[in-house]
Amino acid sequence: MMEYKGYHADVKYSDEDKLFIGEVIGLNDTLAFHGSSVSELEAMFRQSVDNYLDMCREFGKKPEKEYRGQFNVRIPSRLHRTAVICARKRNISLNEFVTAAIEEECAKTAEEL
Repeated sequence: MMEYKGYHADVKYSDEDKLFIGEVIGLNDTLAFHGSSVSELEAMFRQSVDNYLDMCREFGKKPEKEYRGQFNVRIPSRLHRTAVICARKRNISLNEFVTAAIEEECAKTAEEL
């Protein structure tokens, strides 16, 4: 994962094209870039983000942030019901319950790394 100015990119290698291919994640707009070396890929990533921010300024558009802190999740109704009951038993909102569960799982993943 690459990071620049608060934007992050996912990178894959294309054996067919012999290129690293990156895409900035978490935006509705598509920011894709590529490079034949790590240094070229990093430069193209920075250029892609800088161009996006320049275009936003030029058109008077507010640049998107990666994540707004909201997302929709589809879960089975029985799990939804159980989560609401568990949250109420703890005297917290469903949002607080889900946030705590995500934080716990992310902490486990971070420990594994």
